[in-house]
Amino acid sequence: MGESRTELLAWLNDLLQLGYTKIEQCGTGAAHCQIIDSIYRDLPVSKVKFNAKHEYEYVANFKILQNAFDKHKIDNAIPVERLIKCKFQDNLEFLQWVKKFWDNYYPGGTYDAVARRGGAGAGAGAAGGGFKTTTSNNKLGTPLKKAPSATAVRASRAGGGSTTNAGGLSRAAAASSDRTAELEAEYQKALQDMQQQVMEAKLTVEQVEKEREFYFSKLREIEIYVQEQLAAGLDGGAHDHVLQHISDVMYKTEDGFEIPQGGEGAQAESAIAGGEEETF
Repeated sequence: MGESRTELLAWLNDLLQLGYTKIEQCGTGAAHCQIIDSIYRDLPVSKVKFNAKHEYEYVANFKILQNAFDKHKIDNAIPVERLIKCKFQDNLEFLQWVKKFWDNYYPGGTYDAVARRGGAGAGAGAAGGGFKTTTSNNKLGTPLKKAPSATAVRASRAGGGSTTNAGGLSRAAAASSDRTAELEAEYQKALQDMQQQVMEAKLTVEQVEKEREFYFSKLREIEIYVQEQLAAGLDGGAHDHVLQHISDVMYKTEDGFEIPQGGEGAQAESAIAGGEEETF
């Protein structure tokens, strides 16, 4: 049986230096991306949208996660459509699986989650509840060390200068805006691609219908000709057996198929049997 909601949140917040209060907040996909990054250290964490508020942003995060799964040959399916709805049970079950995977493959040592995501925290995101950068006690006894807080990391890099901190925040805001624009562009491109595919499918259907009508009309002409010749030569014409063979091939059906009563095939066969020409 997997860990409880409380245990999972404690582990998640301790590993990633976040302040998640609900399992449903994992529906943005951001936390899952960084959990996998803590194992392999090769995900493009800077592209992960930690402040995601819309489903298309969640989908972009899960796309990054799926790329990581493909790269490292992780064969577990990601139920994206259910997770992005931010329902408790779906996200709980997937997070339990992720935790078990992490227990098996985490290399140990220190993972500086804040530095990996460039000092960014996480916004309100899915299912409400403010996110904050914080630390919590490691109640699960997992082999990890506490990473320094976002404030400590920025202070150590900037030497405690408030001006540098302000500049860092400004750059972070600009980077966030760039990522949003990039995701918007990807979304519009995907929409245009789908519209183009729909248009191509319609054109293909129209072409197939034209070809069907073309060949059907030719086959119909042959059918009428054969019926006329059979009706005129029922007294034992030299070519009756050839025409009869052609007629048999045309009306041949697969096992289990029955010609509907009153259908074209039935009318044609009736005309041949009665020696009368079918009228159309």
